[in-house]
Amino acid sequence: MSSMPRVIDTDVHNTFRTPSDLVEYLPEPWKSRVASSGIGNPWHGLWSPIGVFRKDSMPPTGGPSASDPEYLVKDLIEPNNIEYAILTGDAMNICVNPDPDYAAAICSAYNDYLIKEWLPHHKSFKGAMLVTGQDPLLAAREIDRIAGHPDIVEVLMGSAQRAGLGQRQYHPIYEAAERNGLPVAIHPGAEGSGGTYASAAGIPTRYLEWHTCLSQNYMAHTVSLVCEGVFEKFPDLKFVMLEGGLAWLPHLMWRLDKNYKALRSQVPWLKRLPSQYIRDHCYFSTQPIEEPDNPSDLIDLFNMIDAENFIIFSSDYPHWDNDAPMEILKRLSPESHQKIFYDNAKSLYKL
Repeated sequence: MSSMPRVIDTDVHNTFRTPSDLVEYLPEPWKSRVASSGIGNPWHGLWSPIGVFRKDSMPPTGGPSASDPEYLVKDLIEPNNIEYAILTGDAMNICVNPDPDYAAAICSAYNDYLIKEWLPHHKSFKGAMLVTGQDPLLAAREIDRIAGHPDIVEVLMGSAQRAGLGQRQYHPIYEAAERNGLPVAIHPGAEGSGGTYASAAGIPTRYLEWHTCLSQNYMAHTVSLVCEGVFEKFPDLKFVMLEGGLAWLPHLMWRLDKNYKALRSQVPWLKRLPSQYIRDHCYFSTQPIEEPDNPSDLIDLFNMIDAENFIIFSSDYPHWDNDAPMEILKRLSPESHQKIFYDNAKSLYKL
């Protein structure tokens, strides 16, 4: 263990033993609604037949994968020398519910549950607090309520939103996050059920299509954040893209820079090339890592854009395609490995 490099894992999906675990943290009328009819899960039909959780990560005491803090430590934290694990939960899909009041209530209940039931269990656990994009003022209020907790290190939203995340209706969220010194992250969440679609062609038929096309959603949000001037308006804000892929970054940065040079009059508030805002303000997690036939091709892509400075490791535990830190990006230089698997996240989350 001591010879293994230290790791910070930025996407670990702790979950409930049962969604009714949230009931005690909900106010009325939501408490009675969830107690009587369940929490609701708008994406259930798309991928439930295949299951997204690894069976071998189920705790021996029973319950779903990643529902037991002690077993998560034994199964993930200790074997991989993970110094910190950012707990991203399993509720962002519910938090894109079209009812903004219900979504905000679920977020608040989850945040209280996370702080009480998970964060005290192990020194490695750090929390990503959930907010909903349907009512940014409610989200900003929740950020101010929770941000002072010493183990809350991030604001997390579902990637399924009704518009590009750079648009000004979302700015109260960023103002509150910047005020409290927290980065904002997005994670795949219920695309096609009340929010933007994973695919530019509409709603995909199968999980295979949905999973493959998620990068389109992340590309659109990245362009929106830059072109709408979010990072000029909030110069200290950091934005994290979890589980959206990586290999598309060079293409996006090159294309956006090229178009900006000809069309900069449309975005007069930008003072630098778009790619510079991305490098300085955006972080992208490794999972799901692309796997070209020639693994060195991915390293070549990284080198093209100095990606080692804004890529962070994530396992996506306990999902079916989760990545072990010792099994990916083996061709990185020791310096790049240190940055991606530890230093970048340590700086980002002020750990």
